[in-house]
Amino acid sequence: MANEEDDPIIQEIDVFLARSLLEKLYLFQYPIRPASMTYDDVTHLSAKIKPKQQKVELEMAIDTLNPNYCRSKGEQIALNVDGTCTDETSTYSSKLMDKQTFCSSQAASNVSRYAAAVYKKGELHLTPLHGILQLRPSFTYLDKADAKHREREAANEGGDSSQDEAEDDVKQITVRFSRPETEQARQRRVQSYEFLQKRQAEEHWVHLHYYGLKDSRSEHERQYLFSQGHGLAENTELIKSPSEYLMMLMPPSVEEENEKPMAPSNVLSMAQLRTLPLADQIKILMKNVKVMPFANLLGLLGSGTDPTAVLRCVQQVALLVQGNWVVKSDVLYPKDTSSPHSGVPAEVLCRGRDFVMWKFTQDRWVVRKEVAAVTKLCPEDVKDFLEHMSVARINKGWEFMLPYDEDFVKKHPDIVQRQQMLWMGIQAKLEKVYNLLKEHLTPKKQEAQSAHPLLVSGEQRVNMAKAKVKQNYGQLEKEFQKQKAEMKSNDSSARTDVPNIRIKEEPVSVEEPMDTSAHEGLNNGLVNGLHPAQGSMEPLNGHLPGGCIDRVAQELKAFVSSTFKKQFVLTLSELKRLFNLHLASLPPGHTLFSGISDKMLQDMVLDTGCKQILVPFPPQTAASPDELKVYALWEAGDTYDQHRQVLLEIFSKNYRVRRNVIQTQLSQECGEDLNKQEVDRVLKVSFCSLW
Repeated sequence: MANEEDDPIIQEIDVFLARSLLEKLYLFQYPIRPASMTYDDVTHLSAKIKPKQQKVELEMAIDTLNPNYCRSKGEQIALNVDGTCTDETSTYSSKLMDKQTFCSSQAASNVSRYAAAVYKKGELHLTPLHGILQLRPSFTYLDKADAKHREREAANEGGDSSQDEAEDDVKQITVRFSRPETEQARQRRVQSYEFLQKRQAEEHWVHLHYYGLKDSRSEHERQYLFSQGHGLAENTELIKSPSEYLMMLMPPSVEEENEKPMAPSNVLSMAQLRTLPLADQIKILMKNVKVMPFANLLGLLGSGTDPTAVLRCVQQVALLVQGNWVVKSDVLYPKDTSSPHSGVPAEVLCRGRDFVMWKFTQDRWVVRKEVAAVTKLCPEDVKDFLEHMSVARINKGWEFMLPYDEDFVKKHPDIVQRQQMLWMGIQAKLEKVYNLLKEHLTPKKQEAQSAHPLLVSGEQRVNMAKAKVKQNYGQLEKEFQKQKAEMKSNDSSARTDVPNIRIKEEPVSVEEPMDTSAHEGLNNGLVNGLHPAQGSMEPLNGHLPGGCIDRVAQELKAFVSSTFKKQFVLTLSELKRLFNLHLASLPPGHTLFSGISDKMLQDMVLDTGCKQILVPFPPQTAASPDELKVYALWEAGDTYDQHRQVLLEIFSKNYRVRRNVIQTQLSQECGEDLNKQEVDRVLKVSFCSLW
């Protein structure tokens, strides 16, 4: 009350709303005029406007007689723009920069709170503004000067020779056919900067006539700023209660959607998302994420969301796969749409994607070639399906991207049963459409849906291999003792004739014994890798004395590792040759002279991280069995591991492949374009021992 007494009301002013210039009144904000360039207030040479864009261009005359005007600079600008010739197309006909163009830009997108006020005889008349435009100098004449300069340079370089004009180079024309535009592609194109600029350029200019401040027409138009009738009947907008009037003048702050920049179609605002109904929130989330556990979906919807309502809504837009929710195909591919890759209609795409989802209900792994063979869709569409819900694994296929959600399956058995019934119906439809065989209907691994995938570390594999070697050693030791007893009962000459002893086949293997006859010249007097000077017969034929198995395994592993690090791919025949050379370089009495069989050598190759590549050699090949067995180091730890694995996968399908096929496959799988020299280098590094 004290503040109101200190600030008494001095005068009450009647306020009137003028509607004559409604949606016609604009406020122009001119730049501050520098002293070196003053404008003639009464001379506007031209004016034009684009009403839809609220864009204005004004051309104003410059006072060239003002003492602050630099005449030499004005002449130089005019010369740069128009050159020495003057015609109708010249920008400055007086050979002097005597005018300046101003272009407008919107100062505010929402001007509903702004009005122009005129005070006259104790009355305040308000007219709402339709737009506020800021005028800035336009420098298009500089672009024209640059164009003139480039034309002069081109004329000087080209010359006037008619022979050069006649001998124009023939240019090749490439014809391309555009694919059908999808709805998403159309929305991106409409929102692009290039499209908006094109639309703005298509709107025609409307030329205006400028009237000066003291012109009679201007005086007549200014009268429209006053309310034409002072009666209360014509100003019903102002007949409001004090609270309503205050609400009109100062509305509550609301986020103006028009001022918000339009986000890309693949970007979600969680604040805006939570203002939508629950069903729409779940649909948008599933459409963007595509695969999600139920717990993560509840977390994104915020605290306090009813899980029962979420379950009811998610079943409308997603299907249950391995305890996780995968968005339905008809949500991603609505009706009347088509594939951006092949133009296939949405109905065919939905069937193909449903087949992929159904395959993941049967197994954690799916092979892309099998999907393409059944659905008859292009590789790009099949790859899109798989990328929605799985991850590619080299030499294995595509694995479902999320682990099996046992918690959800245990908590909601009714939902799981209902989803199984839905999948049975989908399976029946797929059988009719694709004529599925029994091999497609039966899952490869029944335990894939009830347990997590089995992962075996490298250390566990080594321990398993050592246990297997010890087990085999026990059996070999018994056979050796039996053979030793038989040999003692034979004639002494037979026992001492080492060269006549031959390696027999191991009882636990069907592998052939290591043949060293082809490399007798390299053995330096060795028989099966054994120096004749060593009289003991105990280390022969692969039978090791007690306590030597670990030392022999270490030596053999060291040889195999070092050999495959130098030559990544070897046949069994070449590996045996290198092993014999290695034995020839060892001193007498070395542990490896105890005798290494083919089986032991091959097992050690597999235990050191190598893999056997089943190359499909032709049946009529003349190669020996050892030459048909190919082993390769799978991971060497260098930059060519991925390329080498792709090459080995290629040669596991065909023994002869063209170079361009290898280059294409490497580019697709490795995600980089390789030229011919890089492909040759990959081949040389990977297969230097074979080619």
